[in-house]
Amino acid sequence: MRPHSSALALGLSSTIAVSQAASLAEICTVEYVTTALPVENLGLAVTIDPSSVSVALTTNRTVSSNWYQTAVIDYCTATFAYSHNGINNDTVQVSYLIPAPDKFSNRYLSTGGGGLAINSGTTYTSGGVAVGAVAGITDGGFGSFNTQYNAVFLEAEGTVNWQATYMFGYQAHHELAALGKQFTRNLFNVPEADKVYSYYQGCSEGGREGWSQAQRFADLFDGLVTAAPAFRLSQLQTNHLSGGVLEEAAGYFPPPCELEKIRNLTIAACDGLDGKVDGVVARSDLCKLQFNYEDTIGEPYYCAASTGGGGATPEQNGTVTREAVAIAKVFTEGLKDSKGRQIYLNPQPGSNFADAQTTYNADTASWEPFILSLGGEWITRFLQLENKSNLDSLSGVTVDQLRDWMAFGMQKYYDSLQTTWPDLTALQAAGTKVLHLHGEADSGIASASSVHYYESVRKIMFGDLSYSDGTKALDEFYRLFIVPGGEHCGPNRAQPNGGWPITTLQTVIDWVEDGAAPDTLDNNGKAITSICRWPLRPLWSGNGTSFDCVFDQESVDSWAYTFDAFNFPVY
Repeated sequence: MRPHSSALALGLSSTIAVSQAASLAEICTVEYVTTALPVENLGLAVTIDPSSVSVALTTNRTVSSNWYQTAVIDYCTATFAYSHNGINNDTVQVSYLIPAPDKFSNRYLSTGGGGLAINSGTTYTSGGVAVGAVAGITDGGFGSFNTQYNAVFLEAEGTVNWQATYMFGYQAHHELAALGKQFTRNLFNVPEADKVYSYYQGCSEGGREGWSQAQRFADLFDGLVTAAPAFRLSQLQTNHLSGGVLEEAAGYFPPPCELEKIRNLTIAACDGLDGKVDGVVARSDLCKLQFNYEDTIGEPYYCAASTGGGGATPEQNGTVTREAVAIAKVFTEGLKDSKGRQIYLNPQPGSNFADAQTTYNADTASWEPFILSLGGEWITRFLQLENKSNLDSLSGVTVDQLRDWMAFGMQKYYDSLQTTWPDLTALQAAGTKVLHLHGEADSGIASASSVHYYESVRKIMFGDLSYSDGTKALDEFYRLFIVPGGEHCGPNRAQPNGGWPITTLQTVIDWVEDGAAPDTLDNNGKAITSICRWPLRPLWSGNGTSFDCVFDQESVDSWAYTFDAFNFPVY
């Protein structure tokens, strides 16, 4: 049984009195936190180490982010470690930001990572404190909060660290939340009869981590904010090589400035397709249907020489070539195999051609593919099991090889990293609410990836209903919002008027606690004032004076992909 905390509660008459009357400084002690450790039987088969507890008090800190409004907060950082029963040399650290007792609103928040990091530090936890939640992160058992998954993935060359893989895939975040929810209740002595609301927030890898919980542990959270999730990790990571492979096949490697010119001309041409010229491509679907890349051929481009972090880049001066346009066009259509069958998808028109970027080779005075380590390391480390962080070259790599790598990785990590289980019946039954968002111009994870998952869920759960009735049924617990002009997990420098919704956590809280289901998302006063929920799309009328969210079947269809290059479903 957990020791009662009142004996250490600064002489107050009861533990309830402590939670109501103590200051943050008074509860931010090793002694108090130790008595609140979640040692109850939570079904986790873990053992907490009381000697590992540490605390740190932070006051009057101003915090701001793309994910919450600017706030001044006080909090206590409490960190402790636990081990899995029966596993040698196993230590997992978790850290929780605790709000002041008078600011606590009976809420707990788990937060996710990004890239190959399992946590994002205080990127999201600070916003949790601002809404009165205890907010947590995990190190996944990787050795420190700054150690990433790729550093611990291999036991040795050829041998996968499966414990680390399952921790990264879903287990660590399940434990973080289960422990965190009880820790929150213990810290503030919340009676069992009273509700402690539990939430999740994360983007990119953090978005995938959120879905890893929603798909497996239906009642773990009351509400989740999952943004730009890294679904289909094998397809996603391998596909980062697609631009370079297409360039190798074409024998042309466009200077970055040439691709940037094509992107900027695309934005200019497609800006007004939503009925208003405001610097934002809010209808990339219409852009895909109507824009002709060939119209950019012959347009001049210029970029000055630079000596940035990627090395010296010479002056770039020329006109858009037919070869570059051909690459831009085939890249936007998404990767296809040698038989013309769809392998995967790529970012929407108007997005940055990040996966097709080239790099300058000073020795040969020529441009060549830039091999993104996200893709190269997936092949060398995670598929070939070599302690190597990138491919040496794309020479000889074909579109069919990319397809086969994707299939191999999908099969190898289907139960841990793919995170595409489409049957959310248990989540619906649990009453959990999911707010899913994705930047329309995301160049790191294509926004159509989120649409594909949403539509997979609709077809699996409500395929016997009409399209309209199926989306209405999903609306009851799962809503997707495509952010016009948005980049990967935040605003876009190329389309700054697009903005980013910064109140998503509060929005899902209002949905869970007050039943206020969001028809649109507030866009922080930007050009697109309200973000429409899928499948509705933004449209202005009256010379840009009247805004509405409309349904357009042809536009919706333009987001749809059938990955017929594979002989199995890819949700």
